[in-house]
Amino acid sequence: MNKVILMGRLTRDPDVRYSQGENPLAIARYTLAVDRRFSRRDNGDGQQTADFISCKAFGKAGEFAEKYFHKGTKICVTGRIETGSYTNKDGVKVYTTEVVVEDQEFAESKNSSGQGDYSQPAASGSAAPVAAADGFMNIPDGIDEELPFN
Repeated sequence: MNKVILMGRLTRDPDVRYSQGENPLAIARYTLAVDRRFSRRDNGDGQQTADFISCKAFGKAGEFAEKYFHKGTKICVTGRIETGSYTNKDGVKVYTTEVVVEDQEFAESKNSSGQGDYSQPAASGSAAPVAAADGFMNIPDGIDEELPFN
């Protein structure tokens, strides 16, 4: 089985190109900075280190990355590892490892990443829920309705 799950931040905006032909296909390439659980001992300062992992997304996933992903965005990716090799112009064989994205999603709200504010003040006298700083809706006091599920 070849399955990868990553959570990290984009190191730069995705590089998106389109294939040639009658139905061009979006191909987005981006790099995720994924924090390691433990710091390296030889680091000396005890700071957490990160791995920089190359990812590529095709089709609709590539178009989504082009439209919504930007440098610093925290995302969660699932996919598979793909290895390859090529010979560069100096005649040296170069080995590559990339994650082919099967699914990608935001790992934090815009509000918590500092890129937006979802909260809107409720109209005076209104009991409408308002988004809290953690992205969840606050339910006003005095609502005695049953939950819509069991």
